[in-house]
Amino acid sequence: MDLQDQLKNLFPNHVPEENTPETDSSPKFWLQDTPILCKYEKRKGKPVTLLEGYNGAPSDFKKLTKALQSLLGVGGSFKDETILIQGDFREKIMEFLKQHGFSVKRVGG
Repeated sequence: MDLQDQLKNLFPNHVPEENTPETDSSPKFWLQDTPILCKYEKRKGKPVTLLEGYNGAPSDFKKLTKALQSLLGVGGSFKDETILIQGDFREKIMEFLKQHGFSVKRVGG
């Protein structure tokens, strides 16, 4: 008798949830009320996308930066409450953030 059978015997009326943390692969981010500013700049002649205005904990910055890096397949970092992504990916980043419940403002051209 395995663990699932034992639990069914102990709690016969319980219906397990379909979205358990083990099967849900999307990372959860801390959401805020104020919008995140999405900017484009050139640093030393190379394009970068900057995200400013996110005021989560350092672990939230790390999680969001890692998710954006893996989505786009590029490098990036976070420092001083700014997330820096290498390349001009404003549209893809804004779409990703909106899908995860953030409000985003595009700054500049």
